[in-house]
Amino acid sequence: MTETITSLHNPHVMIWRSLKDRKGRIEHNAFMVEGYKSVTEALNSHFTPLAFILSDDADHLHESFPLPPDLPCYRVTPHLLAQICDTKTPQGICCVMRLPQQKVQGAHLIALDGVQDPGNVGTILRTADAAGLDGILLSNECADVYSPKVLRATMGSVFHLPCERTASLPERLEQIRADGIPVIASVLGGESFFHRIRSLPDAFCLVIGNEGNGISDAVRAVSTCSLTLPMRGGAESLNAGVAAGIMMYALTSREQDADGKEHIL
Repeated sequence: MTETITSLHNPHVMIWRSLKDRKGRIEHNAFMVEGYKSVTEALNSHFTPLAFILSDDADHLHESFPLPPDLPCYRVTPHLLAQICDTKTPQGICCVMRLPQQKVQGAHLIALDGVQDPGNVGTILRTADAAGLDGILLSNECADVYSPKVLRATMGSVFHLPCERTASLPERLEQIRADGIPVIASVLGGESFFHRIRSLPDAFCLVIGNEGNGISDAVRAVSTCSLTLPMRGGAESLNAGVAAGIMMYALTSREQDADGKEHIL
């Protein structure tokens, strides 16, 4: 059944607009997915859809989605959709999804310690998905994975890779170490990354720190080792997303040659 909404003051519209902010997402236990590709990824994932929203001028998109029969569907004017969506030029379609409760597990993890730039968080999540990692941990100080900007930067990977936000990243990392997984802190002035990872086991949890301040003292204290990417030119450091990408692919591309010596592909 489809309901038509034309008023900006409609209770549904007021809730949907609040989902642009983390406070609203937490209050309503939901987040908004915008655009054809992202909505397709969302509806094909294990996430729970709560409502489907379509612009009056986008009837052709409705036919592309095999919606669950009990999923509420709303038609809104293009003007209303522009108020609901975060993007300046909405694609005519969006979907409200329930916030998932996830806990990561596995032998190949990445943790973000206060990474606040939405583009960096989204890029790291997307790269972790591409590199085949098992999940991503985020401290409370990180940008919200389900914010509109982070969602766009993930290009759908948020629906493939488990994401866990933790109130105490140091405590969570201690649990991971107790499971036999080394915690690798990415820092300035540490041991050489490419040299040290040769002696580490296949399992890992890589930690990327805040863009300005790096990894916190509490997280560094529980880390197995502190490693640094070599800076051969004049740059002092790398963007957090770039550094994370290099390290994730290096860690997941290690193999052993015929003599049993590990090398990086």
